[in-house]
Amino acid sequence: MKVLIQRVRKASVTVEGQTIGAIDQGLLALVGVEKGDSDAAVEKMLHKLLHYRIFSDAEGKMNLNLQQIDGSLLLVSQFTLAAETHKGLRPGFSSAAPPAEGERLFNGLVTRAQSAWPKVAIGQFGADMQVALVNDGPVTFLLES
Repeated sequence: MKVLIQRVRKASVTVEGQTIGAIDQGLLALVGVEKGDSDAAVEKMLHKLLHYRIFSDAEGKMNLNLQQIDGSLLLVSQFTLAAETHKGLRPGFSSAAPPAEGERLFNGLVTRAQSAWPKVAIGQFGADMQVALVNDGPVTFLLES
């Protein structure tokens, strides 16, 4: 599982002109599910999302996590994160999880996140989404399980 996180001042996801998820300060998490990912990988990733220390403390150091700043989490499925880009000029997707398995694991992440933290918004799995954000920093990290 690969999750690209961005520390944001605000972020939103729109489908067919309708905003379906929006947050203020927090994390935008673009989630790519790969073949071989498991429920254990989902648990590990959720722990990282809630506890990764990328928010500034009073001294300006990245010492605080999402929960410590009372921030929000926007989860957006993005299978293109599982692309093979090592050679050639066109991405391949044979390492991405099949759609049904990707959706199951993404939905599992959403369910667990919503149980663990009250400020969770989501995109729509498999939809053509438009994602808008104001990256704070900019601060962006690629997390892998």
